[in-house]
Amino acid sequence: MQFNESTGVRVYTFRDDNDGGANTSPRWWHKLCLRCHSPDTTPAKQPKWWNKVFPFPFFPTFRQSAQQICIILFLFLTWGILYAEIGEDIGINGELLSMSLLVIAAYIIGWMWLKVTTLPALIGMLLTGILFQNLKLIEMTEKYRQLNQDLRKVALVIILTRAGLGLNADVLKKHYLGVLQIGLLPWLVECIAISVTTHFLLNLPWIWAFLLGSMIASVSPAVVVPCLFRLREVGYGVSKGIPTLLLAAAAIDDSVSVAIFAIILNAMFSTGSVTYSIIKGPLSIIIGVVLGSLWGSLSSFIPERGDVYVVPLRFLSLFLGGLFALFISNLIGWSGAGPLAIVSSGFVAAYFWEKQGWPINNNPVSNIFRILWIFFEPILFAFTGAQVTISSLDPQVIAMATVCLISCLMIRLVATFFMTFGCGLNGKEKLFIGLTWMAKATVQAALGPAALDLVHNGKTAGQPQAEEETHAKIILAVSVLSVVISAPLGAILIAVTGPRLLSRDPPVHEEVEDTNKDNTKL
Repeated sequence: MQFNESTGVRVYTFRDDNDGGANTSPRWWHKLCLRCHSPDTTPAKQPKWWNKVFPFPFFPTFRQSAQQICIILFLFLTWGILYAEIGEDIGINGELLSMSLLVIAAYIIGWMWLKVTTLPALIGMLLTGILFQNLKLIEMTEKYRQLNQDLRKVALVIILTRAGLGLNADVLKKHYLGVLQIGLLPWLVECIAISVTTHFLLNLPWIWAFLLGSMIASVSPAVVVPCLFRLREVGYGVSKGIPTLLLAAAAIDDSVSVAIFAIILNAMFSTGSVTYSIIKGPLSIIIGVVLGSLWGSLSSFIPERGDVYVVPLRFLSLFLGGLFALFISNLIGWSGAGPLAIVSSGFVAAYFWEKQGWPINNNPVSNIFRILWIFFEPILFAFTGAQVTISSLDPQVIAMATVCLISCLMIRLVATFFMTFGCGLNGKEKLFIGLTWMAKATVQAALGPAALDLVHNGKTAGQPQAEEETHAKIILAVSVLSVVISAPLGAILIAVTGPRLLSRDPPVHEEVEDTNKDNTKL
């Protein structure tokens, strides 16, 4: 590495001792280290001895190291403050400390997993939770089980709000048929397929099987969105708007999945009459959409858009409104209304904000939710993995669940290919969409433990508690297994098949440059 004193910019070169010091292409260990320690070419001040003691890329730059040291110091300071106020619960042997260490470890391992494998970080986070649980590094008692549940609910609010903010009304209006076809029909086919196969192969009652199917059929934006953005940046599928179409369809897919899951779960554990439970399902959908739309409309003009604090106020409006909708709907037994209210409020608010000059899914409020997700992603996936005890799993259940998942993924692939008729897509593009629709993660992690939580809280679905706990554990195990199998598979397939199945157009930045050139000529 060389440092230019005049510009203050560091230039990184690689030397081969066997080549007389001539510059050569980096060897494999340099490439591996560069995955974790990206070069920093902006002007910076660092001690002259730093590069001699900590050479790049085997160690991070001084700026990167200073950032990491600051974060570690902040964590220690936070721990000291909490220990002074809470006491032994946050002490060396306290549950809060072990939970905090789990989240920190999940974030670090997830980051390393992403850098080294380029696969979604959530897989590393999920495996970290499973590892901590099975090595007995964490044990959550009833005292903090409710905290675990509430944190996962907050993560669900963030997921659904981002889904609503990402819906583009113009895309829905222009391609509403394609969005509904891609977002609903493959979901319905896989939901039925999962329900049927798990009923016969895992001996789940029909209502439990459909509960599982409504959750497993959901596509994961956490896997699909980054992969599609990378393809869109280099121009693949841009001319036909495939990335935008899939982003809108994924939001519809997630919203329907969460709403149907909540309706089925509420009907199972409801103490009211069967007729009331049946009527309450459609009513909760209508009420959720109406109330969410009203709240989104209110958030579009209150606060006033010229207010200097408009960004934090609008964020709090959607975030607190989403928390209120989810918690209150669960409290009064209308859990199906809450998720739809969250998505509707985000969609309507983003629609009006766009009219005021804020772009869809790239406005200041969306960016705050994106930052908030960075903190809650390790919480969600680590805590979900921490509920899986490998020794208590039946190997036959895992084997049959794997057969169910893989076979239903194939069914969904075929169904997606044939159900995208009339969308103006050719065979290769339909195949790519089918492969993209295999990835699962976020909804499964957020909803997988929900039934088990209710059973642990003493709720009943009309069966012996031991039997219900067995069914709930099967649902949790299948949800975790679906993430482990489909998330890396989906990410790999999108990255590998995208350049081969999609036509390439000029990248977004190239199009902007060409436009600027034309404007200059004019």
